[in-house]
Amino acid sequence: MRRARSGAAAKPRGQKGPGASVAPAAAPSAPSASRARRSTGQAGGDSPAAARQPSAKRRPRQSSPRAREVGPGQPPPERPLLPPPPPPPPPQTPATPAATLPDLGDQRERWETFQKRQRLTFEGAAKLLLDTFEYQGLVKHTGGCHCGAVRFEVWASADLHIFDCNCSICKKKQNRHFIVPASRFKLLKGAESITTYTFNTHKAQHTFCKRCGVQSFYTPRSNPGGFGIAPHCLDEGTVRSVVIEEFNGTDWEKAMKEHKTIKNMSKE
Repeated sequence: MRRARSGAAAKPRGQKGPGASVAPAAAPSAPSASRARRSTGQAGGDSPAAARQPSAKRRPRQSSPRAREVGPGQPPPERPLLPPPPPPPPPQTPATPAATLPDLGDQRERWETFQKRQRLTFEGAAKLLLDTFEYQGLVKHTGGCHCGAVRFEVWASADLHIFDCNCSICKKKQNRHFIVPASRFKLLKGAESITTYTFNTHKAQHTFCKRCGVQSFYTPRSNPGGFGIAPHCLDEGTVRSVVIEEFNGTDWEKAMKEHKTIKNMSKE
């Protein structure tokens, strides 16, 4: 009897006798089951904890260039401030039109009409009126060399008094000319095209065009403060008459002493 009890006692608990049906294998313990569920949840990704855990196949996040520049534990750099807007340009003072000048007075309408009719600026209209007033009895002649590189204008009488000099150089180049003050002569273009020849006393400046060789004006020895203008180089339409006076340039000093007016022809 003792042996039978000991054999019965040796049987594990939960087993039935020979007449009982065989039960399925016992389920694993709770810790093993929880571990199985945890592994299953990781494989399927159903649990929230598994969703929060990064997968081994995911690529690591790339930090932004700004984050890469900043070291660990350092605050991010401040964004640069926009430059201040440029200051506004200073206000421009409008040019005073001719109509607002107080000295025009009641002549404002006439002045504007005159400018439009002559197609002149205010300065050009003033110059024309001043020239006409200062050079009363004179006309504006224009002229130049043969090739057109040298152009000039000159205020002189429409009735020209021409000197025909017979000195050594004037005779060779047929230098007939009339004399005007320097203030009445204006070179319009061609200063770079002019060259000068001098000889003897070098007071006379025989200027001529480098290209075509024509002398349309020069500075005479008799009037170094003026100009001698070649009448045959003037444009047509402004000369009314011509009077020619012979000047004995071969005996220049004596001719200058005897002449009464030639010295003053370059004076205002």
